[in-house]
This record gives sequence, C-alpha cells and structure tokens, in this order.
Amino acid sequence: MDLSAINPILLLASLMVAATPIMLAAIGELVVERAGVLNLGVEGMMITGAVCGFVVAVNTGSPWLGFLGAAVGGALLSLIFGVLTQVLLSNQVATGLALTLFGLGLSALMGQGYIGVRAPGFTDLHIPLLADIPVIGPIVFQHDPMVYVGLGIVAAVWAFLTYSRAGLILRAVGENHEAAHALGYHVVRVRLLAIMFGGGCAGLGGAYLSLVRVPQWTEGMTAGAGWIALAIVVFASWRPWRLLLGAYLFGGVTVLQLNLQAAGVAVPVEYLSMSPYLATIAVLVIMRTGRAPGSLAQSFHASR
Repeated sequence: MDLSAINPILLLASLMVAATPIMLAAIGELVVERAGVLNLGVEGMMITGAVCGFVVAVNTGSPWLGFLGAAVGGALLSLIFGVLTQVLLSNQVATGLALTLFGLGLSALMGQGYIGVRAPGFTDLHIPLLADIPVIGPIVFQHDPMVYVGLGIVAAVWAFLTYSRAGLILRAVGENHEAAHALGYHVVRVRLLAIMFGGGCAGLGGAYLSLVRVPQWTEGMTAGAGWIALAIVVFASWRPWRLLLGAYLFGGVTVLQLNLQAAGVAVPVEYLSMSPYLATIAVLVIMRTGRAPGSLAQSFHASR
C-alpha cells in the first residue's frame, strides 16, 4: 500500500469531473419535483441520453452536437412520462420505474453497433491567468467545458426559482396545484415543461459519461447514477446549492475509492466499489432533510 501515490490536487480536480453527471441529472430532477412531479425514471433518461449523445457525436464528429442530441433524447423520453402521468393520470411511481426499464432496453438496442467505438472528445479548457494559479488553478480552472456548463445550469436554476415570476409559478404549482389552478395557472403545461427540462438535464448527465468520462458506449454504463441523483435531491432539501454539495460529496467518495484501489489498500475491491453508494445512504440517514413540495407525486385534474 502506497498512499503517497495519491496526488491531492489531482484527486480534487477529478472530484469535479466525477460529480458533473450526477449534478446535471439531479438539478433537472430538482426542477421536476419542485413542480410537484416525482419522476423515478432518471436512470432510464440518463442511459438514453448517453447512447443518443454517443451516436450523434460519432456520426457528426462533434461532441457539442452529441450533447444536444442527448438533451433532446432525454427530453423526448421524459415527455412520454409526462403524457402518461399528467394527461392520462397514470401512477407516477410505477410509470417512472417503467421508464427506467424502457430506457435501459432502448439504449441497449440503439447502442448495439457502437460497442468498441471511440467518441470524439473535448479538449480541456485552460482559462488564462486563472488556470496558472498554484493549487487552485489545476483544481478549478482546467476542466472540459461541460463542467462549467453544469455549474452554470445550477446557478441558472437557483436564480430562476428564486427571482423569476415563472419560477414562482412553478413553485406554486408544486406546493398546491389546486390553488395554482384557481389562480389561473396552467398546471399541466407547467409540469410538462418541467418534466422535459428534467429529461434534458438527465440526458446531458448521461452523455457526459459516454462522451467525456469513458468515452465509449457500454450497456448499463450509468451504473445507478440516476438513483443517486434522486437521493441527492432529497439530501439537498430541494435547494440547488445544497444539491451541488451533495454531488461533490458523492463524486469525492467515488474518486477516493478509485485512488485507494490504485494505491493497493488492503480492503477488498468490492467494498471500495460499494463505498459511494453506502456513503450516500449514510448521509441521507444522518442529515435532516427539509419539507418536500406539498403536491409532490399527486395527480392533478382540472375538473376536480
């Protein structure tokens, strides 16, 4: 065992990369749940986004178009969930689980011809002056563009929910859809838009795995990341900045266990691989979460 082989600067820099796909999926689900909808299909949307992004990027040679394709693929899959739950009033929990199973099967079918193919990738940004700052520069300012896009989405969602009229309407729909409907707001439309945004963000998170972290297509490559994103939303008490902390916590444990494996720590690899998920469960048990949106997972029908 050689712990001196672990570079703390590289460890912290890798933390931001490992947290990005979880952060993207979780911030989309946060918006969905603030609108009063519980979508358990995040895993299915992530894996669909991963394969859609990979297919588009390989065929166009552009990772940016790949991420756009991933967002569209995730949003379209989430629209199926939205129509079933908001228009046809199916059970949100059961439909979300079915969406995950459907996404896993669909992605396996779409990705059959792309196994072993390498996707075009990004070059890391080197932000002038800031990237040259000792310690902080390599940790914060030398990443691929999607790391900063993810942070920008979190900041935009926080500003949207906190300061905009549309954000206030979305929160009102999530807290009490009957009252929001009585005030003249179109509850179903608001929820469908939120669901599609959540699907698009989940698709981006999946594409980050297949285009940046790996970068190649492998069946089931999300490996439970969608479920972790759901847990982080609860841990964050439905607050964007606390969600960022939760994503970095999970990313940190993930990167640490990989480094410990490389250092030859005398612990079975299976236990180290379980540690990020065990840490997530432990945090949910220990931390006190806030109150969920009042209308979360409740079906709405205007005629009631």
